[in-house]
Amino acid sequence: QAAEQITTILTLFLGSIAAVSLLVGGIGIMNIMLVSVTERTREIGIRMAIGARASQIRMQFLTESVVLSLAGGIIGILLGGVLAVGVSRLLGWPSYVSTLSVIVSFAFSAAVGVFFGYYPAHRAASLDPIEALRYE
Repeated sequence: QAAEQITTILTLFLGSIAAVSLLVGGIGIMNIMLVSVTERTREIGIRMAIGARASQIRMQFLTESVVLSLAGGIIGILLGGVLAVGVSRLLGWPSYVSTLSVIVSFAFSAAVGVFFGYYPAHRAASLDPIEALRYE
């Protein structure tokens, strides 16, 4: 019973660490995308001036955000798998990385990209083409 209680506490502790990591990573993605929108204001203005719709601009930046978060998710999954196997072999503990946990991690990574990438994408899509073309 004590071992089960310790396992539950450790699971909650590791889950809270993962949640904070996702939040920090999401804020990082949002900041990177906001800088990208600022640096590419002129490009966005040119695209809008030649006929790109706001939805196309929004999808471009959402796609970039999701790709960025998925790249981080893949690195995290690979690093987690390598560490799990390494600790398992070093300490002689059995370890198992379930396919479901990898799929859920990948899905959460994509969700973080969409959630934290929406504001920068919306901001890019709502730029005034004339003002964006004037931007230096």
